Amino acid sequence: MPYEPNMYDSHMHTPLCKHARGEPSAYAAQAERVGLRGITFTCHSPMPENWDAGVRMTLEQLPQYVDMIGAARAEYAGRVDLRLGLESDYFPGTECWVADVHSQADFSYILGSVHALTKEFKARYQNGRTRLEYERSYFESLADAAETGLYDCLSHPDIVKIAHPKQYDVADHLDTIRPILDRIARTGVAMELNTSGLNKPYPEMNPGDVMLSEMAQRGIPVVIGSDSHDPHRVGADFDKALANLQNAGYERVSYFLDRERYELMISEVFLAELQPRLV
Repeated sequence: MPYEPNMYDSHMHTPLCKHARGEPSAYAAQAERVGLRGITFTCHSPMPENWDAGVRMTLEQLPQYVDMIGAARAEYAGRVDLRLGLESDYFPGTECWVADVHSQADFSYILGSVHALTKEFKARYQNGRTRLEYERSYFESLADAAETGLYDCLSHPDIVKIAHPKQYDVADHLDTIRPILDRIARTGVAMELNTSGLNKPYPEMNPGDVMLSEMAQRGIPVVIGSDSHDPHRVGADFDKALANLQNAGYERVSYFLDRERYELMISEVFLAELQPRLV
């Protein structure tokens, strides 16, 4: 579907993360086909001491990442606006490392992630704890991440539900989610609506509708991302995501350029469905 011509997809990867396919130009080509104005690449950030090394670039590869996005940006200039971003992990004790990585390139967008299924997270928060305590630690870490000031937005903010998809119930965590969203709202950090959740073991977007409504009540800005690891998913299910936002009470959707947040009226994005594709 064609989107309003300022619409961005703000979450996608490159082969440097070791689990994505397709060069940046292929992602840009798909963005052009679906009528997006721009895309922001957010490949997984380096972390210290081989932390979860199998699914991220190394620090030595960071210049390669910058160069490959720069080359694709030049190729698609005037057609699709390509931006250099980073999906940057939050884990207690690594904040100085992460801040240094952020200073090593001119990033347009920093997407903060708590990856609750990593061996490092499990070692710290799962051993000796119940399932509910482990899930609660994830939500508390989201607020901790927002309060560092390192990130523009928090990615897939209920991704912990795929750890135990048959047992997870958001109702078990509302007493935790509500105060952590209060903390996040006070920071001004945005949160992501990630469409890739529809293809995961708990098949709904991240976050689900209940948490999204709680975010809306607190005025937390939302950025949409496809979390594409393959070019064909760029812009995937954005129509459903926009509908979810409206149903939750949102009137606007956000995106970031040069670390500044911009807003679009959701109604104007939908109106673009009636216009010719701008490609």
